[in-house]
Amino acid sequence: MMARKRVSVISELKSGRNQRFRDNYTGEDMTRVQFVKQIKNGGYSQYHVRNVNGVETPVSNPDANKNNNLG
Repeated sequence: MMARKRVSVISELKSGRNQRFRDNYTGEDMTRVQFVKQIKNGGYSQYHVRNVNGVETPVSNPDANKNNNLG
């Protein structure tokens, strides 16, 4: 059985930028800004923050498993 993704995207802008996220383990919903802050504070070690077009953006750490990417 495949493990459930820790975080899922629940809302994105028309441009495709991920905007709201859900922690599937705790049920907590977060904005992009809140999720970025949690990542920076060490709460989500399997994710990191990239600057994409001047906007701090949460991304999954790279690995060989495509099933754990944000989306």
